[in-house]
Amino acid sequence: MTELLIKDSDLESLNDKVIVITALISSSPRTGGSSGIGLATTQILLSLGAKVVVGDLQCPKDGFSHPNLSFHRTDVTIWKDLVALFNAAKVQHGRIDHVFANAGISYAADYLSTETDENGDLKEPTWICEEVCLKACINTATLGIFHMRPDRGGHGGSIIVTASIAAFTHYRGVDYTASKHGVLGFMRGMHTLLGAAGLPIRINAIAPSWTYSGLVPRELLDVVGVQGQPPEAAARSALILMADGTRTGQLMHSAHERFKEIEESIFASAVLQVIGTDEPTEDEYSLWL
Repeated sequence: MTELLIKDSDLESLNDKVIVITALISSSPRTGGSSGIGLATTQILLSLGAKVVVGDLQCPKDGFSHPNLSFHRTDVTIWKDLVALFNAAKVQHGRIDHVFANAGISYAADYLSTETDENGDLKEPTWICEEVCLKACINTATLGIFHMRPDRGGHGGSIIVTASIAAFTHYRGVDYTASKHGVLGFMRGMHTLLGAAGLPIRINAIAPSWTYSGLVPRELLDVVGVQGQPPEAAARSALILMADGTRTGQLMHSAHERFKEIEESIFASAVLQVIGTDEPTEDEYSLWL
């Protein structure tokens, strides 16, 4: 595993590309495309000459505007909102080149709760984190693939999904951890499926460590002594996956503004150590079932 240097020149191919970014949802007014990683990604893309379509419940903060930026009020947990977002992007620009499924919230469920209802039965935990961080991510990617398909008038492209370091570590925010493990699993499965289908669409994921944002304010991290990174760092990890057409099925980790690809360099080789090289993979077995 080697550290990756992301230069500005590496991102120049994003000039004039059309990118859809999903972001904020109603249950979390602190995160999304209007702040943090989503806003940083949008700003860098616009500086590169890209056309950005943001789906969010709030306009970008501080009245941020740009001729190449369009905003559509979108609750990512509602399918028809996502459909409308993608239709609007297609009508406005005629194509979609990249999709960044970035919406997310922090953990919300208490699985050790003893709160009961009027019958004395345990109340069901909330599923809002999974709805936003996993289900909405999958729906966003699915719509992106639909519009990028050559048989639907698309020209191929790429999907970036936001996982997290919580996608492969132990973290006591259980619903968040489960969601991000699911996002990573979705990327892995979809990468294999897209290849088997022969579609010219790539899918990759980012796995930022602690990143300053509305979700994780810098002031909070400073109090507990955690060194985070600016949202621009996580944004660049997503942008290199868009810009570099050779990258597919990868997981780009970022921490302290340093970048490492860890799916191919660590996890894939670890799997081979477990199952060996003389046995068919689970995916190969599935073709025979």
